[in-house]
Amino acid sequence: MKTNSILSLIGLIVISFLVSHCSEGEYLNDLNSVSNYSENYDEFGEKYKDYEENPFINVSDQAISTFSVDADGGSYANMRRFLYLGQIPPKASVRIEEYINYFTFDYEEPVNGENVSLESEVSTCPWQSEHHLIRVGMKGITIPENELPNSNYVFLIDVSGSMDSPEKLGILKSGFITMVDNLKDQDRIAIVTYAGQVGVLLESTYGDQKSIIKDAINKLGAGGSTAGAAGITTAYEIALENFIVNGNNRIILGTDGDFNVGISSTDELVSFIEEKRDLGIYITVLGVGGGNLNDYMMEQIANKGNGNYEYIDNANQIQKVFTNEISKFYTVAKDSKIQITFNPNMVESYRLIGYENRSLNTEDFENDTIDAGEIGSGQTITALYEVILNDVLLNEKYAQFDFRYKKPNEDQSRFLTHEINSLVQEINLSSENMRFASAITGFGLLMKQSEYKGTASKHLIIELGSNALNFDPYGYRQEFIGLVNNWSE
Repeated sequence: MKTNSILSLIGLIVISFLVSHCSEGEYLNDLNSVSNYSENYDEFGEKYKDYEENPFINVSDQAISTFSVDADGGSYANMRRFLYLGQIPPKASVRIEEYINYFTFDYEEPVNGENVSLESEVSTCPWQSEHHLIRVGMKGITIPENELPNSNYVFLIDVSGSMDSPEKLGILKSGFITMVDNLKDQDRIAIVTYAGQVGVLLESTYGDQKSIIKDAINKLGAGGSTAGAAGITTAYEIALENFIVNGNNRIILGTDGDFNVGISSTDELVSFIEEKRDLGIYITVLGVGGGNLNDYMMEQIANKGNGNYEYIDNANQIQKVFTNEISKFYTVAKDSKIQITFNPNMVESYRLIGYENRSLNTEDFENDTIDAGEIGSGQTITALYEVILNDVLLNEKYAQFDFRYKKPNEDQSRFLTHEINSLVQEINLSSENMRFASAITGFGLLMKQSEYKGTASKHLIIELGSNALNFDPYGYRQEFIGLVNNWSE
């Protein structure tokens, strides 16, 4: 029997039970809950939020596009889990901006005392021959390892019953032990666990006590219900007690997101996190496992809590997050916002690919009280617009690329601007940055089953991506090509 048929049968049984055991009012309320559950959960029992894709917008109607950066990579790693299982990821799980930003691009370092650099490029669109692509890129300044500030970490680890498996608690323990090996002596780590109740497994301990920290991690075991919100509260309290001025103060939450004691709705948790984000403490959320993964909740906690969301699906991902790209834990630009103003003489219409849940109002761009995304040391952020150009082009810029951000210990934003005025290149003659960004974006459109996918195909993705592998420090691009090669379209 197919999965959908089983779910339909379960639904009928639940509804029959409600009809026979509830009053009419109670039945309607409970039936609404069942309906909401069906809308929010995919066929695997995992929770995602389905955002509608950005449409094409006429420049004559709205010339300005404003959004927050997104430095997450969780959606890409989660997709990889599904493909390795021979399955296509749920459409709602696909956030194309996270597919793109899983990868690092070859962008120039910032100059003139800034913490962020800007760049752009224009090319033809490989999946829609009559359209073009505009790529905008940003890079956070790379801080040399010996100059990185000391860190105050709180590991917040879910040890509830749902975490009792090697691909959940087991992989988190491996990841945290790997991170301990990368600690400086003056870094600090505390460990908070939560299940039915919250426990402080390890008081804040200096990084030169690695064996003590590792022993505490190795003692972790799972069991009980999940008091996630209480654990977050305790983690913030400990982070504040050990706060390092001008340092890297960060909570690292590892969970499948199955909170079921105390505050458990996503809206309530997000409100709680928003109250804490101005404390100067960042949060990284690490998702693990499958079956009851609450991707929506974890992505929103990271989004609203000045943090980032990663999914840990295998040992290589542990190495990526905790060793190869650990400098991303050091924020160099906070509340980072992008505003693109299109020139109506050059561009007829545009569509921002991805970033659907990062949209900002035009007036939010200059409002320093509006929260936005963070960029880590050495981290790159990339966004693509698919555009329709006017039939007759003038010798003018395509758009103005404006950017605002705050340095970590500042409250007033800094303003950068960049003209998008490069000559249009055929996609095969464009930069390696553009070719690879196009390849991963085209793949995302296929995984999203997007109405805008045009002629995107497995062959097209492999052709574009395979010719953009010169900059691949840790082999992640090559791994992507292998993943696509093994995928049955």
